[in-house]
Amino acid sequence: MALTDKQLERYSRHITLKEIGVKGQKKLLAAKVLIIGAGGLGAPAAMYLAAAGVGTIGIADCDKVELSNLQRQIIHTTNDIGRTKVLSAADTIKSLNPDVEVITYHEYVNSKNIADMIADYDFIIDGADNFPTKFLINDACVLGHKPFCHAGILRFEGQLMTYVPEQGPCYRCIFEAPPPKDAVPSCREAGVIGAMAGIIGSMQALEAIKYITGQGELLTGSMLVFDGLKMEWRKVKLPENTRTCPVCGDSPVITELYDEEQRSCLLK
Repeated sequence: MALTDKQLERYSRHITLKEIGVKGQKKLLAAKVLIIGAGGLGAPAAMYLAAAGVGTIGIADCDKVELSNLQRQIIHTTNDIGRTKVLSAADTIKSLNPDVEVITYHEYVNSKNIADMIADYDFIIDGADNFPTKFLINDACVLGHKPFCHAGILRFEGQLMTYVPEQGPCYRCIFEAPPPKDAVPSCREAGVIGAMAGIIGSMQALEAIKYITGQGELLTGSMLVFDGLKMEWRKVKLPENTRTCPVCGDSPVITELYDEEQRSCLLK
């Protein structure tokens, strides 16, 4: 596959990088990334992956755009209020880069559909904002042998880590089960500074790009934590011994997908 003149111009800043070049750009154009959640994290991740020329981007979300989303979910505009998030996101991606094929999933992400949903993708972005969905994404990716990048944001703080099969701990290795209901406030309850979504979501896109092109060090075995008020980054080394993990350990007890709890919509 030869790049067209327009593609050579569009991706010229990538091609100049010795770590990317034409070869790396071709890998991006052939890659498929699924983003679960078209909200605060998924919005910037989707836009930067689209701008980078990732050939196929899947967007899964069951919600519609609300006015309160626009403070941080930059893929949507005021004119999109009331539209489904997946169609709003798809239109923005296509207007940004016509090279990208967008596949939309306007449905609840649950134990019945997630395995089929992730099957054809090279990398998964966890843009969900609730613990049951995050654990489900982890379990589906571990059982399906799919790499993914987890992230979470709240108030002025954010965190992210990347799981690659056989290369480091999964999300359950660190957090074995979701916290009790209402033990941790949601963004709706505690608030979140909009720019934090941009910072952490963009870093999820960067992890995906590095994985696809085979460049740099991924956050496998480490969690990166950012305090926006203090402007401090901490890279926390995760436990190396994951033999007792319930999903990826030596004697896993989670061998089939299940829903941590039933909700009318998992991706609010």
